[in-house]
Amino acid sequence: MRIVFMGTPDFAVPCLQKLIDNNYDVAAVFTQPDKKTGRKQLLTPPPVKILAQENNIPVYQPNSLKNSDAAQIIKDINPDIIIVVAYGKILPTSVLSIPKYGCVNVHASLLPKYRGAAPIQWAVLNGDSETGVCIMQMDEGLDTGDILAVEKTAIGINETSEQLFDRLSAIGAEALINVLPMIEKGKIKPEKQTGESSYASMISRDLSPIDWHNSAFEIHNQIRGLNSWPGAYTVIGGKQVKIHSSLLSDKQGSVAGEVVFVGNVITVSCGDGNCIDITELQPAGKKKMDSKSFAAGNKISVGDILGS
Repeated sequence: MRIVFMGTPDFAVPCLQKLIDNNYDVAAVFTQPDKKTGRKQLLTPPPVKILAQENNIPVYQPNSLKNSDAAQIIKDINPDIIIVVAYGKILPTSVLSIPKYGCVNVHASLLPKYRGAAPIQWAVLNGDSETGVCIMQMDEGLDTGDILAVEKTAIGINETSEQLFDRLSAIGAEALINVLPMIEKGKIKPEKQTGESSYASMISRDLSPIDWHNSAFEIHNQIRGLNSWPGAYTVIGGKQVKIHSSLLSDKQGSVAGEVVFVGNVITVSCGDGNCIDITELQPAGKKKMDSKSFAAGNKISVGDILGS
């Protein structure tokens, strides 16, 4: 089976690695253009490009697939299938129609829930107890194609988006490698998506400020859902502090945002009277630290109100 692989971030790397390890003919990789990153704004290749180059796979980085040049390149490669994993670009009809087996997408949600850019983060932000990976036959819509395979997994109550990201990328790679022989042999019956659909919009820093009037469960989900980027933050002692991790506490509080305990954790009352234990945090311009270290070097006391 001759493959064109389209993907960009770390999430897509295990899928490409699985194809390589299983001796599939990956004829080309399409990925996003290199981007400037970090304080020095160094031009940095996507993770998928790095892996492809390490394995001597030709790499293409068009700004768009909607022009005839990109479509012609793919036609000349003549793939049996195009595999798409977090590529970040829309595939036009001119590309979707090229391969014999069409275009297949590895999507990190239980479709039709969380179509769009950030399904992993929104599953955690919304406090879902279950998610998974769908292998989908692509059509012209946004994550609307027929389902070829589904792998479900539970979401841990303290699991962060970053941790779930790593797990789902591995689950997706395994699901992909299992489904490809079945596609080639014509043994899969595609199923229409059923149920209520939702859209997982891109994550932004607008979601970062913690409103302590929300419930403990909502705030805990915000902290782990925005880990590791962009992170949730509050104000402590007049300074912005990023909260990296938390636990649901068995303590009770009353005033939203009030510190009720300072020790190995910093316990804060939320809007529903329940509390969270802050376990890791990071003052602006400093390294991440545990709560005990933070309390030793900063003025924070029981009775303080965070976020003000």
